[in-house]
Amino acid sequence: MTSIHTTQQLGEALRTARKQLGLTQSQLALAAGVGLRFIVDLEAGKPTLRLENVLRVIEALGGEIMLIGLPTHPTASGGGNPGA
Repeated sequence: MTSIHTTQQLGEALRTARKQLGLTQSQLALAAGVGLRFIVDLEAGKPTLRLENVLRVIEALGGEIMLIGLPTHPTASGGGNPGA
């Protein structure tokens, strides 16, 4: 498992996975249903990319996102959906 804390780390991890699978950026873009420019920007760590498309790329690479350390249920002290 890889811990990701920055968009640059995410881009590097996805580039590494793509290369390990023997895919070109164009092949990954086609498999994920996104444009080549999106893959280039994602691997470069661009911080303003559309999350839906990032998830599509991760899925196309056979990966998934796991959130660790976040509460899964509202707490009795009035937790739930802060800021909503």
